Amino acid sequence: MPSLIPVTTARLGEHLPLLELLPTTNPVSWVRGGDGLIGWGVHAQTTVRGVNRFNDARIWWHQQLEKLTVSSAVQASGTGPLLFTSFSFDPDEESVLVIPEVVVGMRNGSSWITWIGNTPQPELSEIKPKFAANSFKWSEGSISENQWRDRVAQAIEKIASTPLEKVVLARDLTATGAHSIDARALLNHLADEYPSTWTYCVDGLLGATPELLLRLSKGMVTSRVLAGTISKTGDDEKDLALAASLARSSKDLEEHEFAVRSVADALEPFCASTNVPETPFVLHLANVMHLATDVTGALIESKREIDAFAILEKLHPSAAVCGTPTELASKVISEIEGMNRGRYAGPVGWIDSRGDGELGLALRCGQITDNQIRVFAGCGIVAGSNPDKELLESSAKFAPMRSALQ
Repeated sequence: MPSLIPVTTARLGEHLPLLELLPTTNPVSWVRGGDGLIGWGVHAQTTVRGVNRFNDARIWWHQQLEKLTVSSAVQASGTGPLLFTSFSFDPDEESVLVIPEVVVGMRNGSSWITWIGNTPQPELSEIKPKFAANSFKWSEGSISENQWRDRVAQAIEKIASTPLEKVVLARDLTATGAHSIDARALLNHLADEYPSTWTYCVDGLLGATPELLLRLSKGMVTSRVLAGTISKTGDDEKDLALAASLARSSKDLEEHEFAVRSVADALEPFCASTNVPETPFVLHLANVMHLATDVTGALIESKREIDAFAILEKLHPSAAVCGTPTELASKVISEIEGMNRGRYAGPVGWIDSRGDGELGLALRCGQITDNQIRVFAGCGIVAGSNPDKELLESSAKFAPMRSALQ
């Protein structure tokens, strides 16, 4: 029998600028407001696909854990061996699972480091990055703006003539750089501009998502639902008025209600009790405002098999990224959207050895391939939608990645 591989977690103590510690190769991150996790190096990596991909991911993760022996001086969420995941939107596309060799964590002023192998504790001071300038040429993605407007109109027609209540349609753009794109530069910019979002990176897919699909910790589950969006002007007085109009908008409230209902229904089988607020709040980001609701629940204690993988399987795809009813919306997306989403709008984040973790929806993001990046944005289409307004909303959702690339 081969010997077990040691995994060591040691306390660092000091406050660390996590995203400034990332190296150029294989960076992973999940950071919000300075707290979170970053990692690098690859201890093990694989891909899964198909309708059973969440269970297949669990099986692979547990197989890897069986090869490890853990020694930890820190007993907290995010310590010990970690799996960083980035699941595809469509089950037939490839999902990526990565176990980094080194993970550095930060929470409430305390930091720690976990590394796999018999090597000494890694030095952090040697890997602070230096960023090179880059210039980009933008081009249309899978479909043109006019084609996308036509698809929105098709979706509105389907809502009027079928049981479809809401469908999310996405579009993409491509930017080509003069040289290879440095993920670290983008991550640092996104974190500075959007500190209330989760800044993530897994296998070249990176972004800043405001939407926490799942937090599972010590028997408590949380999901933040965002649906209903309005652009900000930068004028505080005007933006307060816009926020009030968003909170009263029947179109946006309808879209939001569909998304909240889909998440609450997905969580219910796992929970002894759930809390679903009656009305949403308005979440202010740097460029847009969203209607937001935090759905929470206490897991059924007798069901020991409940973990992040099991909940993800029921949560994804939610109405926020697919539509209502889910099966019909998914079919309409396949018929009319006209592009491959890849891992855009899929779950992204981390899971620990206990099955707890934090995962968001891969929104406000781009997929890097050497000197090219493909960026994504999507909009929820309901009966009251307007193709021109939806195009403007999608353009606003491109803004975080466009700004980061500048």
